[in-house]
Formats: sequence, C-alpha cells, structure tokens
Amino acid sequence: MYKKTILIDLDGVLNTYSGKYDENYIPPIKEGAYDFVKELSQNYKIILFTSRNLLLASKWIMQNNLETYIENVTNVKEPCYLIIDDRCINFNGNYNKLREEVTAFDVWYK
Repeated sequence: MYKKTILIDLDGVLNTYSGKYDENYIPPIKEGAYDFVKELSQNYKIILFTSRNLLLASKWIMQNNLETYIENVTNVKEPCYLIIDDRCINFNGNYNKLREEVTAFDVWYK
C-alpha cells in the first residue's frame, strides 16, 4: 500500500526540547508523541527530520520504541506530502503577510 510521506521534526515536536541545545543529549519524548506517531504511521510513511547527529537520533527512536513507526531518519528535505516542525511558517502566497509572520514568529515553548 502506498503511503504519503510526512517529515516530522524531533526537537520541540517529538521531545521535550526547550531551547537548551546539547549535541550529546536528546531530551525525553514528549507526552502524547508516541501515540501520535503510532497513529499517523497507519496511513503515512513517517521520517524523522532533524539537524541532530543521525546516529544519536536513531538511538533515541529505539530507546522510545518508535522504530516500528518511524521508517527513517534524515537531515535532508526529502520529497514529502507534509512537514511537521515547531519552527516553520506556512507560505500562503502573500509575501507581505509572510514578512509580518516572520517578524512576529516565536517558538511555541517561549
């Protein structure tokens, strides 16, 4: 069965990242993230999209029992149906509105 691909960011989406970056440590899984990924994986191919070390991110996936639901880890924007990220703005075709949204942007946990 063909499934559309969704790229899901790690920090701030699937884990409890709060802005304090440590290249050797990935924070714990966020409450509800396991069930969210499990449910999405029934209809979509899930790829973890992160700027972190890919080996460390892969270990995090296994430590949180997500390897059944997440098919790959990448730091490359692969062709996909959708990207889920805590640091993004959806472009709606209007550059003036986009400029305002960029200026006003703040991550959800601040």
